[in-house]
Amino acid sequence: MRFDLPWRKKQSSEPLASPAMVNQTKASAAARGIAWQGSGAFSLAARDTSSLTRLGYLGNPVGFRAVRMVIEAAAALPLVVQDAAQRYESHPLLSLISRPNAAQTRQDFFESLFGHLMLSGNAYVEAVSTTEGWPAELHLLRPDRMTIVPGPDGWPQAYDYTVGGRKHRFACEDGRAAVLHLKNFHPQDDHYGLAPLQAAALSLDVHSAASHWSKGLLDNAARPSGALVWAGTDGQGSLSDDQFRRLSEEVEANFQGARNAGRPMVLEGGLDWKPMGFSPSDMEFQKTKEAAAREIALAFGVPPMLLGLPGDTAYSNYQEANRAFYRLTVVPLVTRIAAGLSEWISGYGNEIIELKPDLDQVSALSEERERQWQRVSAADFLSQTEKRKLLGLPPLPEGELDG
Repeated sequence: MRFDLPWRKKQSSEPLASPAMVNQTKASAAARGIAWQGSGAFSLAARDTSSLTRLGYLGNPVGFRAVRMVIEAAAALPLVVQDAAQRYESHPLLSLISRPNAAQTRQDFFESLFGHLMLSGNAYVEAVSTTEGWPAELHLLRPDRMTIVPGPDGWPQAYDYTVGGRKHRFACEDGRAAVLHLKNFHPQDDHYGLAPLQAAALSLDVHSAASHWSKGLLDNAARPSGALVWAGTDGQGSLSDDQFRRLSEEVEANFQGARNAGRPMVLEGGLDWKPMGFSPSDMEFQKTKEAAAREIALAFGVPPMLLGLPGDTAYSNYQEANRAFYRLTVVPLVTRIAAGLSEWISGYGNEIIELKPDLDQVSALSEERERQWQRVSAADFLSQTEKRKLLGLPPLPEGELDG
């Protein structure tokens, strides 16, 4: 039985149509070794995605904001469709990505796609179609529910998607995957990608521990206020267990917490109050937290200056940091994912097309692009075709002169 997502229209149980492909016998020389290592068993992710998401996204403001900045900027980047001959103003692929499915807009779809990559290192896209040709809808599948099934040659032969005890298998037929698996580079995993959260796991622990420490200070009048010292009376050298327990309970009930801040303490005979201040190590604790926050931001490719984190001197101003954010993080991410999507979807339409970001419409890169256009336009030794190629444009249409 075919597993249907809640919002999906009822579809046929037949597999998706795919273009005819020539059988090939080529294979990697290392494929057998990979297959032997996996032995045909399920290849499980090395990290618990759910735990990392709770720690680094749901429970950490720096991780949350860094992820939001990347996925919002990447999803908003304009995309164009072109082939070797022209750039299209109207195309089935443009219509598909402008409304991937009935439940998601273009922005929602791509935010979720890039979010999966940021949080788990993997993203899975399913194409749904009732007829041959371009897919009618695109759906995202949650990475924490997906399991890759390696085949005898080491490559994935199926993808198992499990929800509420029900499992649906997406088979890879005729050398083509039923779903598109987009992933980050992982040097030690053949099947799953590396999430930025994994690289920032230690910094997340440090930052979260520092936040809990600060919360503990607030719960205790926001400072290590002091100590009650028992001087002893009537020959009694120390407090009995009952006396110590009663004193601790009274201090906790009457003098700890924000509502009791500054409340005067009445001491019984034999008790003396010794005030305490911050030690040098306590004073360095906040700096440790700030350093951990910068490391979290850097793991996601976000300049700390854009998050308002102190101590970042890598860029002279906000505009320069924002330009570096787009050039070094957003554009490479969108370019890679757009290339993977276009290569995969091209097979359904039997047409080689290219999906790429339109950098001329990115305001953060406007000055940089303007300088590039001026340099290329002033190069008299280049033909029009060469200039267009340098600017990422297709060649001139047939019949137009190439000067």
